[in-house]
Amino acid sequence: MIHSRNRRLRVNESLRSMVRECTLTTNDFVMPIFVMEGENKQEPIPSMPGIFRRSIDLTVKECKELFSLGVKSVNLYMKVSEHLKDNTGKEAWNKNGLMQNTIRAIKDAVPKMVVMPDVALDPYSIYGHDGIIENGKIVNDATNDALARMSVSHAEAGADIVAPSDMMDGRVQVIREALEESGFTDVGILSYAAKYASSFYGPFRSALDSAPKDNMEIPKDKKTYQMDFHNSREALNEVFKDIEEGADIIMIKPGLPYLDIVSKVREAIDLPIAVYNVSGEYAMVKAAAQNGWLDNDKTIIESLTCFKRAGADMIFTYFAKEAAILLNK
Repeated sequence: MIHSRNRRLRVNESLRSMVRECTLTTNDFVMPIFVMEGENKQEPIPSMPGIFRRSIDLTVKECKELFSLGVKSVNLYMKVSEHLKDNTGKEAWNKNGLMQNTIRAIKDAVPKMVVMPDVALDPYSIYGHDGIIENGKIVNDATNDALARMSVSHAEAGADIVAPSDMMDGRVQVIREALEESGFTDVGILSYAAKYASSFYGPFRSALDSAPKDNMEIPKDKKTYQMDFHNSREALNEVFKDIEEGADIIMIKPGLPYLDIVSKVREAIDLPIAVYNVSGEYAMVKAAAQNGWLDNDKTIIESLTCFKRAGADMIFTYFAKEAAILLNK
């Protein structure tokens, strides 16, 4: 006779929901948003169905709708005009730049929205790299100084948390010191601590035209600073260093193919963990759903729940709005 039957707690949805180990809510989501110059402009991103580049006015409108759905945080990325790009990235800390104006507009319109601007030089670089180029190499320390200036300018504009995604060594400490010295002691740092050199970023780079340029004199990819996808122990080393330097939240990127890293980091630290459900992951689900190979709604909720199950506290995802609508139903 069988005394222990696991199926007893799966008999109906009421029982299943009572013993559920993790629950997905709109509080878990951060919506990445692409911003462009202009007014009343919206451009679709072909490789990411349902995702757009928007001018500031339409971005504000989108943020109002997101907040009404329960999505309380946005992550900002800029589509920078070509004539503003150079090798220093100086447009990144222009007080009247596109990023800074966007932060102010969102905070004015939706004061309780948590605004997390991306901190990296690739959208501002003529080379499409996250750092300054000298003698054919991405230089670390000069890039850190630029990232610190960028972060302070974001804080001045009203950012709640800055999110360095560049993977330069020691940049969290440089940014933290710059914020402290400038009086922004309450501005947090969400550090992309374990960001891998991944093939899953393709649609994102086309959205911002931020892929490394084809130039024989510079690296053709980001493998000299982003992590090797073969490694997992290295991720813990990166995470511990960023925590020592003053990070408040730790990011792991990409998401679904790296749930082992999320789980491993969760077991090792107590800080909040963010995970990025990246553009390639989004594009694959959308392509399969459009072909009738997957159920769009069920796959979204299952995928996002997997991040929570692995140990993530927050999920950066292009599904945020769509998932919020599904959850609110």
